[in-house]
Amino acid sequence: MSHEKSESAPKPLARLTSEADLRLYYPAASERALRKQLDHLDSHCKRFIESSPFLVLASFGADGRVDASPRGGEAGFVRCQHERRLLIPDAPGNQRLDSLSNIIQTGQIGLLFMIPGMDETLRVNGKAYVSLDPESLAVFAHLKHRPRSVIDVEVHEAYLHCAKAFMRSQLWNPQHHIDRTNFPTMGEMLRDQTGMSAMIETQEAMLKRYANDI
Repeated sequence: MSHEKSESAPKPLARLTSEADLRLYYPAASERALRKQLDHLDSHCKRFIESSPFLVLASFGADGRVDASPRGGEAGFVRCQHERRLLIPDAPGNQRLDSLSNIIQTGQIGLLFMIPGMDETLRVNGKAYVSLDPESLAVFAHLKHRPRSVIDVEVHEAYLHCAKAFMRSQLWNPQHHIDRTNFPTMGEMLRDQTGMSAMIETQEAMLKRYANDI
């Protein structure tokens, strides 16, 4: 009896390099998963954004460097101008300007909106530019720190994302929250990463300093 392997058996792939490769290992997306993608913000998307105090902003530069940046504010800090336009105020930060630089270079953006206690999220993708338009800036005139610029987003895709990731992680479950004192302070971590020998800022001092910029 021959023990030779059948030549027709596919060789296992160590790295997937094409969509065809992917579909060898993953089933086709369901009709609902495909049809839920909109090219605008409907009433549910708008309500989600108006209720969201936090998002992650993804962008990439001309050199392909990818970045994901957290953005936060009071619920509804991102404003829906209409079904295909969003305005995001650029709040005071560390002045690296990674996201703004990427947007200027490629004009592409991805947003993931979250609502505390809600496991579903909202994904929005589209084109963006950094705006100094007085009317756009005036939308945020009520803020303690008026933004120097506004990220103006042209919505191309919007869809609700299922709750599985948040259910698996139990992100909002207080029983899974760590005791912050069991983790190094930001000052300690930055000292170790940078090698800078300046006096370590305590967590309390850092929070007090941050409060001036919120």
